[in-house]
Amino acid sequence: MTVKQHVRRLLWPTVFAVFSFGLVILLLQGDFIGPISGNEILLPAATALAYFATAWLVSRLVALALDQATARRRPYPRLLKDLIAALLFLFAFAATVALFMGQGAVGALAGSGLILAMLGFAIRNVVADTLSGIALGVEGPFRIGDWIDIDGLARGKVIEIGWRTTRVLTRDSAYLILPNSQIARQRITNYSAPKSQYRAQVTILLDHSIPIDVARKVMLDAIKGAKLIQQDPPPDVRVLSYEEGGITYGLRYWLSRFDRDIDCRDEVYSLIDNALREIGSIAPRRRVEIVGADARFLDDVSC
Repeated sequence: MTVKQHVRRLLWPTVFAVFSFGLVILLLQGDFIGPISGNEILLPAATALAYFATAWLVSRLVALALDQATARRRPYPRLLKDLIAALLFLFAFAATVALFMGQGAVGALAGSGLILAMLGFAIRNVVADTLSGIALGVEGPFRIGDWIDIDGLARGKVIEIGWRTTRVLTRDSAYLILPNSQIARQRITNYSAPKSQYRAQVTILLDHSIPIDVARKVMLDAIKGAKLIQQDPPPDVRVLSYEEGGITYGLRYWLSRFDRDIDCRDEVYSLIDNALREIGSIAPRRRVEIVGADARFLDDVSC
């Protein structure tokens, strides 16, 4: 954002604040001359104007500071800026009520408690979504631009974090709008934090006839030619299980972007498939015994 845009954002809040504080100072000094001079309502009104002007100006300054920090970090959700602005204006409103009503403000607020309780029950789902949105904005499990996996709900890139909903764009370009209360109850995996780099894994089941050292070397040599995965840190192979049906290997590799996950997995499987076919073995072989009344047949059937 340019300096001109910064000035434009702060111009009217600053003018409003200067005007309101100047008016309050004139009224306090008794220098205001006019037909309404000395009106007891004018000073409280000017003071209330100053409260709201201060809230407006401070909210713009905080938003500007967050935007400046975004240039060095991931962008902050818009919800955080809205929450700060709402709190500042709430304080301004409470100060204004206390200014005009004095001690009667407490009684007025207490008398409206029943109405507020009934209203809260009627809009409890909206309140739950909003409070969950505030919690997500404050805790920051993800930010705009992060690739996340919301268990059971969605996988994709966070486009916007609102008061009630969060918008996610999937890898298939599907636009999902999810209530924040549902997101807050699910397990969230963030593939972009703390860094965009993360490790993925594919499992390969091979026959016992292939020694583990040979299988490991064949697979690692095969993916050296991969163009989508990272070679630093290097991929590795681990034995996950050793069972009668075969040996299960876990091939682990690093990715720089979550949206390449499917393409990288496809490339890895293709390279390993070609390498294993060259050595003449793809999958474990299962021995099936068929017992009849008069004969026994033995046959090898590939899985």
